[in-house]
Amino acid sequence: MNIERLLRHVPLLLAACLSLGAQAQQQPSSNAATALGQGPGYHDPRSPIKPLQEREGVVSWPLLSSVTVKAEKKRLVPSFPAGVQALDKQKVKVQGFMMPLEPGDKQRHFLLSSVPTSCSFCVPAGPEGLIEVRSKTPVRYTLEPVTVEGQMAVLSNDPYGLFYRVLDAQPAE
Repeated sequence: MNIERLLRHVPLLLAACLSLGAQAQQQPSSNAATALGQGPGYHDPRSPIKPLQEREGVVSWPLLSSVTVKAEKKRLVPSFPAGVQALDKQKVKVQGFMMPLEPGDKQRHFLLSSVPTSCSFCVPAGPEGLIEVRSKTPVRYTLEPVTVEGQMAVLSNDPYGLFYRVLDAQPAE
């Protein structure tokens, strides 16, 4: 197969990957506003990486993913329950799987995901399953779960569509 022919299939493979990721993330719901292909993510039981365990003193992903969304004018508008709203501007510990946003093995800007990434082209979760992290000190990239502590921001109108951000983060136990 020549290279031009192979390159024609890349968009199709990428679209299939994104479609499968969205299908895996959908959760059955009677509320049509939450059935938009979003979700806290899907942890494949065949994954060699163990799923996150709930830890005392660490914000839980089930709490963060309890946000509901509705589509308004080509964007998703989040509605946060009181428990999530109470985290805004508070010092919190969060854990997740690192998705680097910078080159190198030490990261100051990255995403934490509720589930490990399984595809280089796919985001593993909807915005309720991701936290943008800006850290004071670099955090070494790893495939294992990462825990950081910093100031939580609950975002209702982020230009990138994120719902959560942790600022001034530092590695935590």
